[in-house]
Amino acid sequence: MADKENSVSLTDMKTINASKDGAVLCSMIERGLQQGGKVMQPNVIMILIDDLGWMDLSCQGSSFYETPNIDKLCAEGMAFDQAYAACPVCSPSRASILTGKYPARLKVTDWIDHENYHPCRGKLIDAPYVKELPLSEFSLAKAFQEAGYQTWHVGKWHLGKAAAYPQFHGFDVNRGGSWWGHPKKGYFSPYHMENLSDGPEGEYLTDRISSEAISLIQQRDRQRPFFLNLWHYAVHTPLQAKAEDIAYFEAKAKRMGLDQQEPFEIGEAFPIMQKKNQRVTRRIIQSDSVYAAMIKSLDDGVGRLMETLKAEALDENTIVIFTSDNGGLATAEHSPTCNFPLSEGKGWMFEGAVREPLFFRWPGKIAAGSVSHALATSPDFYPTLLELCGLPLCPEQHKDGMSLAPVLLHSETELDRGPIFWHYPHYGNQGGTPGSSLRCGKWKYIEFYEDQSVRLFDLEQDISEVHNAAAEHPDLVSQFHILLHNWLDEVDAEYPKENPNAEQDMA
Repeated sequence: MADKENSVSLTDMKTINASKDGAVLCSMIERGLQQGGKVMQPNVIMILIDDLGWMDLSCQGSSFYETPNIDKLCAEGMAFDQAYAACPVCSPSRASILTGKYPARLKVTDWIDHENYHPCRGKLIDAPYVKELPLSEFSLAKAFQEAGYQTWHVGKWHLGKAAAYPQFHGFDVNRGGSWWGHPKKGYFSPYHMENLSDGPEGEYLTDRISSEAISLIQQRDRQRPFFLNLWHYAVHTPLQAKAEDIAYFEAKAKRMGLDQQEPFEIGEAFPIMQKKNQRVTRRIIQSDSVYAAMIKSLDDGVGRLMETLKAEALDENTIVIFTSDNGGLATAEHSPTCNFPLSEGKGWMFEGAVREPLFFRWPGKIAAGSVSHALATSPDFYPTLLELCGLPLCPEQHKDGMSLAPVLLHSETELDRGPIFWHYPHYGNQGGTPGSSLRCGKWKYIEFYEDQSVRLFDLEQDISEVHNAAAEHPDLVSQFHILLHNWLDEVDAEYPKENPNAEQDMA
């Protein structure tokens, strides 16, 4: 405990809670530091799960997956029920989190491919894009580093090759971050992974990533706060999990009768040349035992992490964020999960591709059990975390983000923001086609480039995006078209081009 004269008093906390913009909180933190007291700027842990869908947690409505520790984290903080990844695939969302900019502005608009899979071709040819997080960006980690924080990255990076690794973007430590987008040698040691030594044979990667994060916390400089990027490889393919956990969920599937139900719906042919002889395979129920076991390992790791924070007396002064980089994998690559009631999944322009779980936990500052209906998206993390930690904002850097601090510190406050945008000028491996979209109020507007078609959905009434209301609201369509294209012009967006050999390629 801090000495009385150097501690934040109950009266001070009441003042903080009455503040409308978080400025008072920042000044109190700064005063505590100036007085030489034990009040320290909060630590930050960002837990980012790869490919975790909006419905992939029991607290989000899953009856098959089990996530008691993540559920507890959610219950102890604020959940955002309309949170979005900045892109339907991984690398652009990650770049957006670290820069506070939309992927289209960064030109990092697709997953970063170093193995010559791109460009994809169908009726169109994928737009060009940048294949690394530009070193010119002043990352969120650099902002924390310059403020005296210890900065650690653990897990998946997927933002370029060696010259763009975490240590060149403001992280003091990089454990497991490389150009890999998934564990190329599998989830069991030996991993043969850059920046992460092999563990004992058979060690499970998700467990190891959690342990590396815990070790950094236990061995930290106790005189300085820390910023931890805990970015798991799971639940990205390959689908691999511990045998005992798989057996548990196989038995559960049988008890629930899920093994007697057809899990898939076979749909249309893929529109891209590389998969022209394959069809979209949509999962319609959550029943994959291996995927459920992978989620269990993630949840176990979150439980160990939170126990460590408590044991180290850090749990009340650590902001913990839990989220995903895009929607669940529901239409390809074994289609391990179902995002219903959301439509489609990773790689598409629909809700199942971009809506994601988002929880913030900070005891005493963020109301436990609170829910926000405010729109939130990946660029928002940068200004939000700076404001919560009392650090100077960088408006020229995080120009596309809006601080969520007023909502987090005052759960009754709505966030007054304009539209949020997406631009994905690529064919998704999972079946999606190039397009751009926006969310404005209750409306979702999408333009597809292959056939120049538009979609308009009232998400309050039609979260599954079944009914295209474009013909019923031509004025809205016109307004949203102008809004979207003004934004595309402002960020200097790249577009796909006509494929002169489309008929031959798609034959």
